[in-house]
Amino acid sequence: MSYDAPFAGLKVVDLSQGIAGPYCAMLLAQQGAEVIKVESIGDGDWARTLGVRYGSHTAFSIIGNLGKRSISLDLKSEAGKQVLWRLLAGADVFLEGFRPGVVRRLGFDYAAVSAREPRLLYVSISGFGQTGPLSERPAMDPVLQAYTGMMAENRGEDGIPHRVPVIVVDMSTALYAHQALSAALYARRDETAGRYIDVSLMQSATALQSIRLMACHLEGGTMKPGGVPGGVFRTADGWMSIIAINDRDWVSLCTAMDMPALAQNARFATPALRLANEAAVYAIVRPAIAAQPSAHWSERLTTAKLMHERLNSYADFLEQPQVRETGLIQWLDQAGLPQKVPVPALPGMLPPQPDTPRAEAPVPGQHSEAILAEHGYTAAEIAALVGDGTIAVAR
Repeated sequence: MSYDAPFAGLKVVDLSQGIAGPYCAMLLAQQGAEVIKVESIGDGDWARTLGVRYGSHTAFSIIGNLGKRSISLDLKSEAGKQVLWRLLAGADVFLEGFRPGVVRRLGFDYAAVSAREPRLLYVSISGFGQTGPLSERPAMDPVLQAYTGMMAENRGEDGIPHRVPVIVVDMSTALYAHQALSAALYARRDETAGRYIDVSLMQSATALQSIRLMACHLEGGTMKPGGVPGGVFRTADGWMSIIAINDRDWVSLCTAMDMPALAQNARFATPALRLANEAAVYAIVRPAIAAQPSAHWSERLTTAKLMHERLNSYADFLEQPQVRETGLIQWLDQAGLPQKVPVPALPGMLPPQPDTPRAEAPVPGQHSEAILAEHGYTAAEIAALVGDGTIAVAR
């Protein structure tokens, strides 16, 4: 155990699928835990089928499984269940992401698992939670964006609600689950028993929107802007995000636009007045910004020390000097992919180094035989489990 690998020595059995649970377990792996990814025989984790496929991988499965080892297992068979029980012996953490009731039918609900492993921390990740009228409904990130009000609040100038495309609900669920699990691991040092941790996409989506949810409730509608002017502005050759909502920044923006007299206009003299006269402010600012290219504004706004940035594509972003200088992106090889892929360094953690276990996402069943051998199975027993279809191995 060290600051670089604070969870070294922890054994994690990851039965989750998709991205919320797997990403949480991936964070544990990046912090030193031994994470065994248990996948169904065949395609494995359904994240491997989302989007463009590269052999056994997609972008989802790579990001969700870096640093883990994979075993392909038939959990519908009695032999497969006995293998999972063997894997759970001595485990510290168990993650599952089935719809409520499914894991109980498999025989691996919290009551059953904790009876055998009383100090284990058991994490259930679901769409709508374990109880309530929607608990058994299948749910993914877009469904929870719709249900919790996120889409309705995310309207473009066309007035149409839009989905945030970066699966923000799944990713935030993973982060909330990881923080709850990390806190529980810390507390468990002085506890005699483990605990059950219930995390849902609904909870996470709601928590992520706490400020806007409260403000909309208090304001009886859509939350008022934090200040004016601020937002995305068209330039002569693209788009730029600009924020100039306090008095000093407003004066600086007027100067940068070659409109110093505008700062003295009585209608815009205070933040409250600029907010009250929002339409009038933007009627002046938007055409001025649109008249010049982004490079012009970047130079002027940098000189004025105003918060701003041009809107980059992902390709533009990866080429930014700031990105290269800070080592934000690691370019890693992955099985089945024709080129290296960009993997962001995780905040507060050492970045995965190429050609190390932390830098590799396994293919289904890649470590089936090795994992079984480590758990006491003989070569003959492993061969028998492969032969009868209880486990599968990557070839």
